[in-house]
Amino acid sequence: MFSGAQISLYPMTDDFVGIILGALSALDPYRPSFRIETDDISTLLVGPPDQLFPAMRDLFVAAAIGGRHVVLSAAVSRGCPGEPDDPICAPSADTGDQPPLDRRIAEAHEAVAAAPPTGSPVAVQFSLYPLGVGHHMDEIYGCIDFLKGSPVFDRSKNFCTRLKGDAGPVFAALAEAFLRFGAPDGHVALDLTVSANSPSAA
Repeated sequence: MFSGAQISLYPMTDDFVGIILGALSALDPYRPSFRIETDDISTLLVGPPDQLFPAMRDLFVAAAIGGRHVVLSAAVSRGCPGEPDDPICAPSADTGDQPPLDRRIAEAHEAVAAAPPTGSPVAVQFSLYPLGVGHHMDEIYGCIDFLKGSPVFDRSKNFCTRLKGDAGPVFAALAEAFLRFGAPDGHVALDLTVSANSPSAA
């Protein structure tokens, strides 16, 4: 299944070039498993869906670690019918039949609880779009139930959900939302904004 993300990183500092180029080195461990392409607008990650959010986490933490205000914007997708099939995008395990929502929510909570901290606090707002399935609202409501029971849930906002906390469990929650909700072989998209060290932090 094709999966990937277009990521743009915005350090709010005169030294934005050094921060962006330095942070890109955090993707080096993922290069054997991903196709990574960077241009003047964004960095494309194409590869296993279960590794997308760890890669984004490491990139963002590397940019934010110095204490400067940094924002990451990403469009994330899996199963898009308009993209070519690519063996590099195969999930690590066969998805098989989809478990019921309550079981997926419980497993998502376990994954977030097990996520190691990074020491970098972040704030996130995102929207999940399970596309092309007749029961998409059930999947969205299930994801919302998961998030509201998560320790990184901050609040609901118009058109999106806000998370807050250490980057480790926050990015784990994002990964669980992306991987566990929506049809396993269907098209799912996620729109994401991450901020750290903001002078107007709420």
